[in-house]
Amino acid sequence: MLADLLHAGLGWPIATATIAVSFFSSLITAAFGIGGGAVMLAVLATLLPVPAIIPVHGLVQLGSNAGRTILFFRHVHRAALIPFLTGAVIGIALASSVVVQLDAGILQITVGAFILWTVFLPIPALMQRSSAVTGAFSSFLTMFVGGTGPFVAAFVKTLELDRMAHVGTHAAMMTAQHLLKTIAFGLLGFAFTQWAGFIALLILAGFLGTIIGRSVLMRIDEVRFKRILNVILTLLALRLIYAGGAALLTPSG
Repeated sequence: MLADLLHAGLGWPIATATIAVSFFSSLITAAFGIGGGAVMLAVLATLLPVPAIIPVHGLVQLGSNAGRTILFFRHVHRAALIPFLTGAVIGIALASSVVVQLDAGILQITVGAFILWTVFLPIPALMQRSSAVTGAFSSFLTMFVGGTGPFVAAFVKTLELDRMAHVGTHAAMMTAQHLLKTIAFGLLGFAFTQWAGFIALLILAGFLGTIIGRSVLMRIDEVRFKRILNVILTLLALRLIYAGGAALLTPSG
C-alpha cells in the first residue's frame, strides 16, 4: 500500500528512472540557469496519463524552483520579481477561465521564435521594463503547454544580471508561477493527493540535484555561463519550433 502511494501506481522501475531524471534536471537548471524543466516535462509526457502531465509537472517544478530560490535567495533581483508576480496572478486567472484549448503548435512556435530573438538580436529597452507583461503572458501560457521556463529565462537574460542573480531570479519567478498554477489546478478539481508521495520523492531528488548544481555554477565564470545559457536556450527554442510545426502538420482526429 505504501509502495503504491510512493510510485503512484507507475511501478518502481519507472518511478526510479523518473526520480533520477528529477535529480539531473534540477542539477542542470541550477548549474546553467535553464533546461531542466523542459527535460522533466518531456519525460513526464511519456509516462503519465495526459490529464496529469501539466499539473504534476507544475507541482514538481514548484518544489524544485522553491529549493533553488532558497539556496540563491540573497541573489534574487526583487525589483523585477514583484511586477512579475502581479502579472502572473492575472495570467493564471485568465487562463483558468478559458474554456477552449488554444492551439499548442502555434504557441510553441511563437515562444521558440521569441527565445531565438532574445539570443541573437538586440533587445529593446522596453523589454527590461516588462516584467509584469512577461509574468502575465508566461503564466497564461503555462496552463496550456506547461514548460515556460525558457521564455522566462529569455526575459531574465535581458536584465543582464550576473550568473548567481540570473539563476536566483529565474527560480523565484518560476516558483511564483508554479505555485499559482498548482492552486489553479487544485481549484479546477485535479486530485493531487493520489500523486503526493511520488511528487514528494521527485521534489527531494530535485533539491539534491540543485545543491550539486549550485556547486557547479560557482565554478563557472560569467562569460562561459552566458555562452552555455545561450546554447541551451537556442536548443530549447529549436525544439519548441520543431514540436509546434510537427503538431500543426499532424492531422487531428
